Amino acid sequence: MTVLLVVHHSPSPTLAELLECALTGARDPDITGVEIRVRPALVCSPQEALEADGYLLGTPANIGYMSGALKHWFDQMLYLDAHGAQRKPYGLYVHGNSDTAGAVRSVETAAAAMDLRRVRPPVEITGPVTKDAREACTELGAVVAAELMD
Repeated sequence: MTVLLVVHHSPSPTLAELLECALTGARDPDITGVEIRVRPALVCSPQEALEADGYLLGTPANIGYMSGALKHWFDQMLYLDAHGAQRKPYGLYVHGNSDTAGAVRSVETAAAAMDLRRVRPPVEITGPVTKDAREACTELGAVVAAELMD
């Protein structure tokens, strides 16, 4: 069975809602052979990350950057020279009050340094969470999980 590791920083009700939407998509009953593991970014061990076959990442946009928690996760991987993550697929959702561009850019830069393979463009949400935003996160979760199906 392949493993999709959902690494997130969800300090607000908004991010928690987006996480649940992404998990709903990843756990779609039509997606088989994929185990979903969910870890907050600050407690996800490098070993867990290296054992995963793909990643679904979630972060707020904080002062024009990804959250410090997700940055910490990337730093652990990079410090270990995590070549085991090369070409693994990933997806990303980001929420910001007014802008997400810097956060997306910072995650994509770190993902490129690890040679991860982006499955689809990030889901970028600003302001209140709408029905479209929830649906986009659900679809993202499903697409990333489906990428790992045997």
